[in-house]
Amino acid sequence: MDKINNKKETHSWLNKNIFGLGLTSFFSDMSHEMTTVILPTLLVNLVGASLAPQLLGIISGVSDAASSFVKTFSGWMSDKIKKRKGLAVIGYAFTGIFAGLTGFATSWWGVLWYRTLAWMGRGLREPPRDALIADSVSPKYYGRAFGFHRAMDTLGAIAGPLFVFFALAHIGIRSIFLFSFIPGILAILIIISLTKEKPKDDEAQSLGFWKDIKTLPKQFIFFLFVMFLFGIANFNRTLLILRAQEVLNPTAGLILTGGFVVLLYALRNAVQSVADFLVGYFSDIFGRKTLLALFGFFVFGILSLGLAYPISTLWFFVILFILSGISAAVYTTLEKAYAADLLPSHLRGTGYGVLQTVDGIGDFISSFMVGFLWSALSPSIGFLYAAILSFSSAILLYGLRNKKSV
Repeated sequence: MDKINNKKETHSWLNKNIFGLGLTSFFSDMSHEMTTVILPTLLVNLVGASLAPQLLGIISGVSDAASSFVKTFSGWMSDKIKKRKGLAVIGYAFTGIFAGLTGFATSWWGVLWYRTLAWMGRGLREPPRDALIADSVSPKYYGRAFGFHRAMDTLGAIAGPLFVFFALAHIGIRSIFLFSFIPGILAILIIISLTKEKPKDDEAQSLGFWKDIKTLPKQFIFFLFVMFLFGIANFNRTLLILRAQEVLNPTAGLILTGGFVVLLYALRNAVQSVADFLVGYFSDIFGRKTLLALFGFFVFGILSLGLAYPISTLWFFVILFILSGISAAVYTTLEKAYAADLLPSHLRGTGYGVLQTVDGIGDFISSFMVGFLWSALSPSIGFLYAAILSFSSAILLYGLRNKKSV
């Protein structure tokens, strides 16, 4: 009877697991996006406008890197113990708690510490959660399942900044971080109550940490290289926010610009939420590789060029934030769906962990480099660096041959 129910669960893409994980991500992202959108302002208040770009790059890069090293271990551990949900629950708890505590830091070192702990929680939860999504649906629905999850994730990223926009004038910066605890707690309760993982006793056994990594498919290894190349170009979106503030501030003023940028960020996330599911749906029909190269990597290169040579008008940044939403929807949805195509089920947690570790290392390099080049030379040099590598990764992706997982 259990086998029959499991089969039905696998072949219905919008099942209880997918819905529950999507709702969990909605509230979790609402929580930490409330803290992300206000982080540049908090940092400017702590260290001043001149140091903020470089320190923001360091904080974002270090937290992403710390998250990435946790991901490989948590993904492999979920394969070894054949349990994914518990690790995901602990990770969501870490993220919700420490993202909120960031607002109570009294120095940039405190911001770095809390942000890093919060992002380590993200590292702990993401590989087992993504493997749980792939375990819950038929391979022909990977795009839709990951697209729905990403759409719910991004809707939370819309709700968070909108809350900040309407509440900031009334409750202040540090109170925003306090309110972020509410959706963070809801995320924990939902994943506990709505999700259930299937028994995996019939799957191949783990050979050990390094041996499992060495047995990952060759096509997946090449895909890792391509994603690393794009990763060292893919700067943190807080630098996009800071660049918009810098360019628009002389014409609109600090207070008005701050409001504009929050709305632009909400618009970006709204575009991403729509594109998330559409991209996943069409990838199930037309394939993932071309969509990822063209609308993920290449569009990010166009965005980077726009930030390197911006026009100081609001409509120009409306276009850039829309491009950011489209690109993010494509590469966050399709890298995971495409990885599921390449990975065997018994190594899925390990593969996702390694992939997200590679992403995190790339994020550290990209955020640090763009922030450093911005402060040391000019913002144009920093974003040109990102554009060149983005275009290169799009070209290389076409060299990867498709091969389905077994």
